[in-house]
Amino acid sequence: MNPTSVPPHRIAVIGGGITGLVAVRDLRLARESGDAVSEILIEASGRLGGVIRTESVDGFTIEAGPDSFLTEKPEAAELCHELGLGDELIGSNDAERRTGILHRGRLVTLPDGLYFFVPSKLQPILTTPLLSLSAKFGMLRELFLRPAKDTESDSEDESAGKFIRRHFGKQMLENIVDPLLSGVYGGDSELLSMRSVLPRFCAMEKEHGSLIRAILRARNRASQTPRLQPIFTTLRDGLGELIGRLTLPLQPVGPSMESRVWLQTRVTHIEKNAGMSSGPEGLRPHYMIQLDSGKSLEADAIILALPAYECSRLLTPLDAGLGAPLGEIPYNSALTVALAFDAPVARELPLGFGFLVPKKERRRLLACTFVHQKFNHRTPPGKALLRCFLGGAGDHRVLDLDHHEIISTVRKELQEILGLRAEPLFHRLYRWPRAMPQYTVGHARRLAAIQESIMNLPGIFLAGNAYSGIGISDCIRTGRAAALGALQYLSSAH
Repeated sequence: MNPTSVPPHRIAVIGGGITGLVAVRDLRLARESGDAVSEILIEASGRLGGVIRTESVDGFTIEAGPDSFLTEKPEAAELCHELGLGDELIGSNDAERRTGILHRGRLVTLPDGLYFFVPSKLQPILTTPLLSLSAKFGMLRELFLRPAKDTESDSEDESAGKFIRRHFGKQMLENIVDPLLSGVYGGDSELLSMRSVLPRFCAMEKEHGSLIRAILRARNRASQTPRLQPIFTTLRDGLGELIGRLTLPLQPVGPSMESRVWLQTRVTHIEKNAGMSSGPEGLRPHYMIQLDSGKSLEADAIILALPAYECSRLLTPLDAGLGAPLGEIPYNSALTVALAFDAPVARELPLGFGFLVPKKERRRLLACTFVHQKFNHRTPPGKALLRCFLGGAGDHRVLDLDHHEIISTVRKELQEILGLRAEPLFHRLYRWPRAMPQYTVGHARRLAAIQESIMNLPGIFLAGNAYSGIGISDCIRTGRAAALGALQYLSSAH
């Protein structure tokens, strides 16, 4: 596109979390490279970054939302390098990695060698107190499963709970897999779709039958080239550094027609213009974005970097067939509590990254991370930082509790689980209502319906963690794909 001969196309990005920020960055770079586009970012809250938020308090680095990203997904690290943050990347202390599981009121170390929930070493799983003798015999039987011509996961979208029980039995599901899934997704294994949440294990079953045998073969191949990368990667001073670099060129100043970022501005609805634009740039529909300030904004393309339920609200009037499957994607809420402690607590805590709590233990805590042991540079020397997680599928009402009730509950359960009676130096509490999309059974069908119906609204693009991955790298990937899609769409209109 030639900016001297073609009027700039306006692309509106709605949603200022990591997804929207990445999309806006790629659009800005395209504009600065000569593309005739004008990008604008609209965010309902008063800050950018979404659930990524870092606070520094008395030398403690506190993550309100996610604390890292998976190293094996490259998009987040690549973006950090592009932004000049490559030297700030640090990995988790995997040499110290171990995870406790609360079992009958006591912490038991998760067996060594688990590939998520599949044993790659038999001796630790056969000696763990987390499983009964009969459950361990079931593990050995799993070794001899053969691939079926038509597995259940081929013929139906099976829940993770059903899949795990077929392979490893009820105890493995309740004592190990449930708390793992709850810690990552805040979800219920009986509702989550195995195909959408853990597709690699469905592929292993199809090819090998036995998941243990598949993992053992993969481990033997991997032993030829030892993996040195840590499981988790983050930034030395917190993930807020990433948001800071992304927002630096934006200079948000509020809802004015001259600025490229509008904060505290909610989109009330989107309309498709009755007419079509015409001119040297060709024919295409324009969209009118109505704002809660009473202003309106015309856009040639729109990137919706919002939760699926917000996308449903905005798109249902334009296409009910698109709004319906978007509205069917459920969300759970989360709550995190960070507590800082002096040196004696750091010396008394168990080794490892923290612990997980199965539902059967009937606690409000879902998990607790020992931040000072998972990552370096998070606390002053010798001090401790614990991050506790509540909410998820089993506790929708925890966000209704007041501040005092939540802190009292957390401290009581930490005392009962860890024997931790010390008064914290300080605490921080963060509420995240409807923040975790759930890839429940039927998610693939919903995605297919969304992908088919979005074709009826040319120039509108969806991005975020509600569709094909919940991590930071997934958000970055979809944000960049949406920006590229919008640029290609407007370019093809000529």
